[in-house]
Amino acid sequence: MCGYDGPIYMTHPTKAICPILLEDYRKISVERKGETNFFTSQMIKDCMKKVVAVNLHQTIHVDDDLEIKAYYAGHVLGAAMFYVRVGQESVVYTGDYNMTPDRHLGSAWIDKVRPDVLITETTYATTIRDSKRSRERDFLKKVHDCVQNGGNVIIPVFALGRAQELCILIETYWERMDLKVPIYFSAGLTEKANHYYKLFINWTNEKIKSTFVQRNMFDFKHIKAWDRNYLEMPGPMVLFATPGMLHIGTSLEVFKKWAPDPKNMVILPGFCVAGTVGAKVLEGQKKIDVDKFTTIDVNLQVRNLSFSAHADAKGIMQLIRQCEPRNVVLVHGEKGKMGFLKSKIMKEFGVPCFDPANGQTVSMDTSRAITADMSVALLKKHLAGRPIELNFLKEIEDAVSSTPVERQIAVEQIRPRTAVPIQGVMVMTEEANDDDDHRPRKVRIVDPDSAVQDSRLPSHDLQFDLTRPFNATLLQIRAAEAGVDVVDVKKYALNLVYTALVRVVGGEVNVERAESKLKVRSVLVYVPDEDGAGGNALKVRWSYRDEDLANRVLAVVNLTLLS
Repeated sequence: MCGYDGPIYMTHPTKAICPILLEDYRKISVERKGETNFFTSQMIKDCMKKVVAVNLHQTIHVDDDLEIKAYYAGHVLGAAMFYVRVGQESVVYTGDYNMTPDRHLGSAWIDKVRPDVLITETTYATTIRDSKRSRERDFLKKVHDCVQNGGNVIIPVFALGRAQELCILIETYWERMDLKVPIYFSAGLTEKANHYYKLFINWTNEKIKSTFVQRNMFDFKHIKAWDRNYLEMPGPMVLFATPGMLHIGTSLEVFKKWAPDPKNMVILPGFCVAGTVGAKVLEGQKKIDVDKFTTIDVNLQVRNLSFSAHADAKGIMQLIRQCEPRNVVLVHGEKGKMGFLKSKIMKEFGVPCFDPANGQTVSMDTSRAITADMSVALLKKHLAGRPIELNFLKEIEDAVSSTPVERQIAVEQIRPRTAVPIQGVMVMTEEANDDDDHRPRKVRIVDPDSAVQDSRLPSHDLQFDLTRPFNATLLQIRAAEAGVDVVDVKKYALNLVYTALVRVVGGEVNVERAESKLKVRSVLVYVPDEDGAGGNALKVRWSYRDEDLANRVLAVVNLTLLS
């Protein structure tokens, strides 16, 4: 109908339930309301042929740049949040979700995906619900008291989600209290939805899955299908009827019949859109005009207990904390309440937050990664490694003269490197193109010398000097314990450093030794000509090109001389 010919991605339960919901919507709109410009049953069938079912946490590559991933959203059977990445930019679209587990579904969960944009629903932007247990206790008490006094209870619910949640709750209570008052649910969609809950039991919470073999919680003993003839029967009785906002269907039909009697009760467990009969009931209106010919006298007891499957303000903040977005966009809420939540998000998380009106365009800054080619020579230079002999540590442990410093050096040799810093120069060049205004740019990371040669710039060499003092007395004590006569304590210190360096870096680079100095590439460790103000010390000098190697050499010098 809208001309889309691409794939449609759904979870498996959604794919199963979707055609039933669409057909029910079509029947209500066309056959009951008389809509003419509407989709047909054949269009629904054609639409479902385009559907591709996805598993939770399965990454789907739609094309070379676009990938999607579904995450469990709670809310209703099959509900999912989708992470979508295009190139280097990403978005999480939550749809409806619930961060609180209930009696038949688990709570929503997502990885720390750090998207550029999180688009989240805000149905309950300023509401923080009280304990679920206290709400359930209050609900059951109100239902029990009403039927005990001979009244009827109507509970308007939507076919998918809250109907199953409250049916499980009241079924368990009826069984525990051994009550005989009949409970009904309006047949049709709810009955079909219950069938799919049984079929996709792995989407429910752990308790239902663990007891599934002994008893399927959706096989209700006390709850029977509703028949319109029961409307004339005397009470008491309990009815779960669709839809949840009392605007059409069985729930409105029964409400008209029961509303005038003060013994009866209506419990609205979810959100009602302004203008619906449900919303007017919650506002306390005693006379409600349904249409030009029908006015309802509302004398029955009215209760509003929130069993909505939407996240409250606390749950929304929890999801933001969980996925760490760079920007947040609020949708599906009331303007004033969204504004309050927006300021709270910006204050607590320090990220930009937007609450656009329908049809409004929002622009935001995102970070982009740049792909660069790396010089093979530069890569080999930094990734060159030394093969470790298996008996290396054993030799250290067995050696009588081994010291904590030597053991530490041995451990450093075999410890895996989780990150390898690479020092190079990023060079960006424009490639030849017929369109001079839009030349593609090639980015490379090369060795500093190569960058200087390519650009024909004068070469400069930046040198660093460091003086590393040491305690001569401690070194002499160590030498005496090892049976070594020390004539020149500085040269003895240099010998210790040389031995340690050979062990640590000798397999990767050559360690050269002279009388009063040793050299590892551009890194020079030497005995100064004069004592200077620092007394006993070694000096280290290196070029900026070997900064990474110099850090390793300095670490060895520190471990050797300061231990």
